Parts: sequence; structure tokens; C-alpha cells
Amino acid sequence: MRSAVAFISCAMVLALLNFSIVGKERQLESGKVVFLELTPVDPRSLMQGDYMALRFKIANDARPAMDRSESSAGRRFQGDLTTADGCIVAALDPASVATYRRLDDGTPLAPNEVLLRYRVRGGQVKFATNAFFFQEGTAKRYEGARYGEFRVAPDGELLLTGLRGKELQPL
Repeated sequence: MRSAVAFISCAMVLALLNFSIVGKERQLESGKVVFLELTPVDPRSLMQGDYMALRFKIANDARPAMDRSESSAGRRFQGDLTTADGCIVAALDPASVATYRRLDDGTPLAPNEVLLRYRVRGGQVKFATNAFFFQEGTAKRYEGARYGEFRVAPDGELLLTGLRGKELQPL
């Protein structure tokens, strides 16, 4: 009996993992390409190897509206430690570079707008990930990174697919 329960549990875990993987693969294939401008970052961590900490200009632009929204909702903060999830509406220029437009309020999107899901953790606004890991010894290649390249699903979920330079060239 125990082995049957263990087998069924393992099968369910594997099925859920495969379902998640298939969803991410579908998003990589069909998600809308969007570029988010990076803010200055440090490209090395002694404990984790070579990586680039990612912070995005659009998060800095959206933060005042998030703070107003949360304070108007009557939330009290303990210092700057707050947790929130939501979506912002970003406008896309002809090169698919996103700029902050507004917080999502359910208003239908214009043709040049896209939803971007964010998470606030420890007072920091995060989109998809806050780090880009790369092979040791290739830090110079990524020093010119100015944009994160993402695939965005219709619900605003983002997947980081690479970093781009000043002219949106692949690095």
C-alpha cells in the first residue's frame, strides 16, 4: 500500500512539473518580446559565481504609484518591508521597449500596451527574476547590458530570455 501511495505521489509531482515546463516552453515560443531598461548593476558575486543583479527602470517609474495605491488602500508598513503582487500596464515603442504607463485597473489595453506582472518583496519591485547568471569568465560580455529581453504571456507573466546592449543588440 505504501509503495502505491509513493508511486502515485511521484507521478503527480512529475505530471505537475511537466505541465509547468510545457507552459513555460509555450510562453517562450509564443510570448510577446518586450525589452525592459536596466538600471546600474554589479556583475559579480563571490558566493554564486558570475551573475548580474537586475533592476529595472520601469520598476523605479512605477514605484510611486504603487506606494500611493497601497497607502490609499489603508495598508500600514513596517519600515520598507512590504509584500505585494500585481500588474502594471506598459506602453511599447516600435522597438518593443516598455515604459511605465499605469497600474493595471482592469481598463482594456490599447494596441501598444502590455501587462507586466510584478512582485514586491522586501520593498523591492521585481519582474520575473532579479539576477542573470552567466558562464564564469564572460563578465566583460555583459558589462554593456542596457536591456533585459523578456517573453510576456497575455496574463503579464515574464520570462527572461537574454540581455541586450544599448542598441538592443544581443550580447
